[in-house]
Amino acid sequence: MSDFRHFTDICGFSDWALAAEKGAQRLFHGRGQCFAGFEYFTVDYFHPILWIVLYRQPDEVFWAEFCDALKARFSACCDAAVVQRRYEKTSPIHCLWGKCPERIFAEEDDCRFKLDLSSKQNIGYFMDMQPARQWLAERAEGRRVLNLFSYTCAFSVAAEQAGATSIVNIDTSRPALLQGRENHRLNPPSKQPADIAYLSHDILKSWGRLKKLGPFDIVICDPPSRQLGSFDAIKDYRKLVRQFPALMPEGGDVLVCLNAPYVGQGFLQELMAEDCSAAEFISRLAGRADFPEADSDAALKVLHYRL
Repeated sequence: MSDFRHFTDICGFSDWALAAEKGAQRLFHGRGQCFAGFEYFTVDYFHPILWIVLYRQPDEVFWAEFCDALKARFSACCDAAVVQRRYEKTSPIHCLWGKCPERIFAEEDDCRFKLDLSSKQNIGYFMDMQPARQWLAERAEGRRVLNLFSYTCAFSVAAEQAGATSIVNIDTSRPALLQGRENHRLNPPSKQPADIAYLSHDILKSWGRLKKLGPFDIVICDPPSRQLGSFDAIKDYRKLVRQFPALMPEGGDVLVCLNAPYVGQGFLQELMAEDCSAAEFISRLAGRADFPEADSDAALKVLHYRL
């Protein structure tokens, strides 16, 4: 049996279909370790393109067959299929077919987010966080939200759309915050506009300004697992957890997030028990159905606590 035939048998390739509402979706999640031998790539749909990320060089014969089959199935309904080679230093991209539009957006619920498909590892949007943004949207009305490690402010857009009264975005990356501002402009608030702040600041060096802007009813804490010279979850996450009681009133909600396959849920729970004992564990948010995971400890972890 050929590698491609084996792939179609285990991943259900013949059943792949694009969502009728044209929202962002994952067609294949190899990174979840559920499809042995094909853990090295993912396939996403952002209307009107397919976005394929390779984490290592694929077998030449398999890849040729896969690309031919993908084109036969989707070229009539997608303008282009774009591949990013993440395993190469510059993460180059190229089109398998078609021409990529100059402006691409991720559509999610009633929100849209600008994507940057240039030679960057991250494109400005994390699809697997959609359930957490939905959780926030269900609770944000009339509340004050702090978005730690806000990146391009997707959480903040969801909060403003839901009627949050104030939002503080903080991230060390000025370009990410600029894209965040654009995301907010793309999504006019459905209710009263929130008071929104954008802070380019390293919170590990000083918390004073944030505490003056508080207290916050909801805190989203979604740091990178490891960012050279900036943050390492193993040694730095504890520094974040210690600050929660000073940032929030009793009854405040916090989402403690981490996407690091080498660290399990117990790591976060232990930190919270030791350094934020006033917080009660409520639940772990379920992931998206199109992100199947063989090991929940290796998957994205989003834990809800309440002070």
